[in-house]
Amino acid sequence: MRHLRFLIAGVLAVPALAQAQAEDLTGTFQKIKETGIIALGIRDTAVPFSYIDDKQQVVGYTIDICMKVVDAIKAELKMPDLKVQTNVVTASNRIPLMANGTVDLECSNTTNNPDRQKQVTFSNSHFLTASKFVSRKADHIASIEGLKGKAVTSVSGSSNMVQLNQVNASRKLGITVLPAKDGVEAFLMVETGRAAAYVMDDVLLAAVIAGSKDPSLYEIVDDPFSKPEPYGIMLRRNDPAFKAVVDRATATLYKSPEMKAIYDKWFLSPIPPKGINFNVPIPPVLKHQFESPTDSPDPASYPG
Repeated sequence: MRHLRFLIAGVLAVPALAQAQAEDLTGTFQKIKETGIIALGIRDTAVPFSYIDDKQQVVGYTIDICMKVVDAIKAELKMPDLKVQTNVVTASNRIPLMANGTVDLECSNTTNNPDRQKQVTFSNSHFLTASKFVSRKADHIASIEGLKGKAVTSVSGSSNMVQLNQVNASRKLGITVLPAKDGVEAFLMVETGRAAAYVMDDVLLAAVIAGSKDPSLYEIVDDPFSKPEPYGIMLRRNDPAFKAVVDRATATLYKSPEMKAIYDKWFLSPIPPKGINFNVPIPPVLKHQFESPTDSPDPASYPG
């Protein structure tokens, strides 16, 4: 009977101990410990960074990086069976959903810039890209000045949309700006002639052209709206313990041979669902970032 009392006391102590351990944690770590779930914010069409393939699997370059971060969080919390939940986010709602706790890591192609740093924070940057535009070759638009008086689209809520509006105002171009809900809708506007150009990060423009019915009809015009800007995994602000683990995990990955394998998998090999190969070798500025990781939002912090 005495043995049974000890046994019952021990069983009751287990959840009490887990509760005590959760109470010692703060912020995102506390949320994850209490729920047993880490929630990833993912995109459904941001090829090749974060998208849903033909088998309805969430895949992509940033997803692979985020799963390495999840492994580090499992080890930190000693939760090998931690469940991973994915939530589709958009350019417009990703920051509110991060702020209200719906997602813990946003795993996509979100630009780390000073404006967003006022609401969220970011991991070590995982990609760098410049804002350019795609147009139909038949229209012979060779520069941003060539967009004067035309209809131009970009994705609502994106930094590209902000840059388009700023350049339109500062240069008095008289552009009619057409907001799109995502990259698919934006490129469709160009395909159908509703817009003369679509402004977006150059690597994403390369992706939509490669996936179009006839890539030979389109071109990316080499007249950038911005300097190369960093992408990062988005996190909640003012959570230094969680950010430290994410930064440590990404820095370790970037400096390892595994990061080259992940890059080659998504930018130098055929990817699902159509077997498209973007054939984009790693640029010197990104190679340097992997050798000396930083989370800076300042483009000048990334020497080529």
